[in-house]
Amino acid sequence: MSITGKNKNWTVDDAANLYGIKKWGAGYFGVDPNGDVVITPSGGDNGPRVSLHEVARGIEDRGLAMPVLLRIENILGSQIKRLHTTFAKVMEEIGYKGVFKGVFPIKVNQQEQVIEAITQFGEKYNHGLEAGSKPELIAAISMLKNREACLVCNGYKDEEFIDLGLYATKMGLRCFFVLEMPDELDLILKRAKKIGVRPLLGLRIKLSTRADGLWAESGGETSVFGLNMSQVIDVIDRLKKDDKLDCLQLLHYHIGSQIPNIQDIRAGVLEACRIYEELVKEGAAMGHLDLGGGLAVDYDGSKTNHPSSRNYSVEEYCYDIVETIASVLDKANIDHPTIITESGRATVAYYSVLLFNILDVTTATPNPIPKELPKTTYDLLDNLMETYTRISAKDFQECYNDTLFYKSQAQQLFKHGHITLRERALADDLLKHILLKIAAVMAELEHPPSELAEIEKLIADVYYGNFSLFQSMPDVWAIDQLFPVMPIHRLNEDPPRTAIIADITCDCDGRIDTFPAYPHTRETIHLHNLKAGEDYYLGVFLVGAYQETLGDLHNLFGDTNVVSIHVHEDGSYDFVRELEGDSVADVLDYVEYDIKAIKKRMKDFAEDSIRKGFITVQERRQILRHFNEGLQGYTYFEKE
Repeated sequence: MSITGKNKNWTVDDAANLYGIKKWGAGYFGVDPNGDVVITPSGGDNGPRVSLHEVARGIEDRGLAMPVLLRIENILGSQIKRLHTTFAKVMEEIGYKGVFKGVFPIKVNQQEQVIEAITQFGEKYNHGLEAGSKPELIAAISMLKNREACLVCNGYKDEEFIDLGLYATKMGLRCFFVLEMPDELDLILKRAKKIGVRPLLGLRIKLSTRADGLWAESGGETSVFGLNMSQVIDVIDRLKKDDKLDCLQLLHYHIGSQIPNIQDIRAGVLEACRIYEELVKEGAAMGHLDLGGGLAVDYDGSKTNHPSSRNYSVEEYCYDIVETIASVLDKANIDHPTIITESGRATVAYYSVLLFNILDVTTATPNPIPKELPKTTYDLLDNLMETYTRISAKDFQECYNDTLFYKSQAQQLFKHGHITLRERALADDLLKHILLKIAAVMAELEHPPSELAEIEKLIADVYYGNFSLFQSMPDVWAIDQLFPVMPIHRLNEDPPRTAIIADITCDCDGRIDTFPAYPHTRETIHLHNLKAGEDYYLGVFLVGAYQETLGDLHNLFGDTNVVSIHVHEDGSYDFVRELEGDSVADVLDYVEYDIKAIKKRMKDFAEDSIRKGFITVQERRQILRHFNEGLQGYTYFEKE
């Protein structure tokens, strides 16, 4: 619902501030003078800039329908470069004698195109992979050609998993088996002896340090995976007994994903360094310290320790890690290890944008107030009208409290048969007029009362987007993850509508009603009025981590179309990869329908309809043609 008039002084800078794109965009996204969101793949103010709206139209011109997951390959390369060059710069400044080698956890985004791009961009930096299952390990071995990069094997490992990693070691890959459970060691040593290779071993330890955030349970002494201190000693003694202590070359820990507070990161490194020091003193070869994941993404742009943000920069992250390791180990006269981080989220989050069009809008605009209220048995309508007329900056809060009372009264009176349906509808309209007028008064205040913030949601329009939340943004539903959302064009126009966004699934949870605001969040977003004959596009940003892997088939909406672009230095760009989304037949097959059997049943039903006189033979042919076209169609809304 609109709560303000047209702002004649509106500028694109106002739009950038409203949606916070300069805060969460990390230099990769901005707004151009024409009002389009632009991509700057190299980050910052330098380098080529590409209109996201132009890209969206180019996608549709090529025959691919919305929604589309757009991958900007250069951003992936920029993130890998940023992490490695920052660590290298810090190490040089501090005098650190080791090196940095990042690894990407495949579980964060398992798509082949993504892993292929990571290994290509990461080759010059010896950027490796982390695998936690047999399928991931097979994918990693097939993709990772750089023998200087690290291949870290986490998770539960059976004999087949271990054999795959040992053969990778034989072929020259630096494949580390990280012991997460005590019983794994015997099987690894047994299979290594049979295959004839000395394994590279690591230990995952349970630190007492815990990090705040949505994934705090994945770290700490009660975490599911990892060895406690007694189990670490048992492993050391077992390796000493078998003369295999030189195989132990890596220490690994994980205190959580998306760690918002730098103090937690520093505390984890400090504790791990002490354990690393003791392992060296026990005679282990060591040489590698794997800090796990945790480098956060500032989804809301607040630069705080909010779960959807982080209170540190990449530079501060690197400085704190390198300085802490150097200070602890220098005191013990221990060589600086190779630093490994499993930064998955920070690597791929910025790389992907979900693009979709708005199909329709349900407005909360009420019918006009009648010149004269109808005669009624109860004074409900008169009370509502009186409340509406006395709203002012002085007593709007009292009017709001009265409105909540009258709203409850209207519901009860109708429920018990004391007012008619028409009277109830008029009461609802008057209630909306009151809320709209209160919202307009609040908009003029410098510090409106926080307890009245819910008014915006009560008067919000519903914009229906052509996407499935459960397929493309499952973390929004599952864990209240926050993603930046905004129009990708018309940003030189004042967006007067207050709205929430609903998807096209038949589920009330399929909506976005929490948006980044500063310093906290808000429950609505400002959007533009739709224009007849013109598509209105929105983008959901920073969705590259986990969303594709976790997406499900709620209402049998399948994978979206996927397009990758590569931007050149002159600002031109190529569509380098196109992957068509799931068809109806695809998703039915996923849930174990036999497509041939479906077609046969439909033919039989159509034939029976002819025999019983419902359709003609010619109509049967037309119906079956449409049915088969439907099976091959996109699961999302398609334009005619």
